[in-house]
Amino acid sequence: MELLRSKIGLQLIILFFLGLFIPTATALIEGLYCGTDICYDVLGVSRESTKLEIARAYRQLARKYHPDRYRAGDPGLAGETAESAHQKFLLIATAYETLKDEESRKDYDYMLDHPEEYYSHYYHYYSRRLAPKVDVRIVILVTVCAISLFQYYSWWSSYTEAINYLTTVPKYRIQATELARQQGLLNKTKEKGKNRRSKEEIREEEEEIIRDIIKTKIDIKGGYQKPNISDILLCKIVLAPYFLCMYIMWYCRWIYRFTIKGEEYGEEEKLYLICKNMKMSQAQFDSHEDHQVQTFLERQLWIKENYEVYKQEQEEEMKMKMASDPRWKRYRRWMKNDGPGRLTFIDD
Repeated sequence: MELLRSKIGLQLIILFFLGLFIPTATALIEGLYCGTDICYDVLGVSRESTKLEIARAYRQLARKYHPDRYRAGDPGLAGETAESAHQKFLLIATAYETLKDEESRKDYDYMLDHPEEYYSHYYHYYSRRLAPKVDVRIVILVTVCAISLFQYYSWWSSYTEAINYLTTVPKYRIQATELARQQGLLNKTKEKGKNRRSKEEIREEEEEIIRDIIKTKIDIKGGYQKPNISDILLCKIVLAPYFLCMYIMWYCRWIYRFTIKGEEYGEEEKLYLICKNMKMSQAQFDSHEDHQVQTFLERQLWIKENYEVYKQEQEEEMKMKMASDPRWKRYRRWMKNDGPGRLTFIDD
C-alpha cells in the first residue's frame, strides 16, 4: 500500500512540473499563424467558407483598416487609434495569408483539431515559412548549366590559345605551309584580274589556311585539347547512368578475362594499368609523347613492382639534376648561410 502511494505521489509531482513548463494543449500557440486569435474569426468566416468568400471578407476588412484609409473620427472605426487599426490590418493580412493557401490552411485546420501535437505544429509552420520560394531543382539545373557554359567557353579559349601558339612555332608552321602548297591552297589566294586582292587580304587568308591545317593535322592532348561537348558537366550528369552501366560491364569482363580465365594483357590493358599506377587521368596520360609511352611498355610498368623501381629511378635522376644545376646550388648556399626568417639574438 505504501509503495502504491509513493508511485502515485511521484506521478503527481511529474505532472505538476510538466504543467509548469509545457503550454496547455488546448490553447492556441502564440507566434504561430494568428497567435491566440482564430484566423477564421479574424476574417469573420467559417471553416466551411470557400476561397472566394475568404478573399471577399479580406478585401472588405483590408479597405476598412488599411493605414492609408484611416481617418480620426471615422464612425466605422469608433474607439480605434492609428496604431490599433494598423495592428488589426496586420492580423487580417496574416489570417488571409494563412487561409488563402490550401496547404497552409490544411496545416492550420490540423492544429485546431489536434492542439496536443504542440511541437509538430512548430515544425510544419516554420518548414513552410522558411521553404525556398523557387524550386530547388530549378536552381540546381540553372547552376549546372551555368557551370557547363563557363567550362565549355574556358576549354575553347585554351584550345584557341594553343593553336595561336603553334602557328608561331617554325617547325609546325613550315610543315603546314608545305602541306598547303602541295594541296594547291596557297595558289588560290593569289588570283589576278577582277578578283585580285590586296597583300593584306592575301596574308590573312594564308594565315587562316595554315591555322586550319594545324588544327586538322596536329592532335593536341591534355589540358589544351579540342573541347568535346560530352565532357562538360551537364552531359556527364545526364549520361552518368549510361557510363555507370558501361563501367560495370567493362569491370565484369575484366574480372572474367584476366582473373578467372588468366588471359594475357593486351596493349590497351597494359596502358590502362600503367596510367592507374601513375595515378594520372586519361587526359594527362595521353599528353605523353609516343616514345615515352613506348618506354613505359618496354619497362613493363603495368607491373606494380617494375613501376616502383622506375619511380625510384626518376626521383634519383631528378635529385642529380637539381644537384648539378647552378641555380639550385646558389639556392642551397643561400638557405644554408642566410635563409628566410633567420633569427639572431644579442645580449642585453
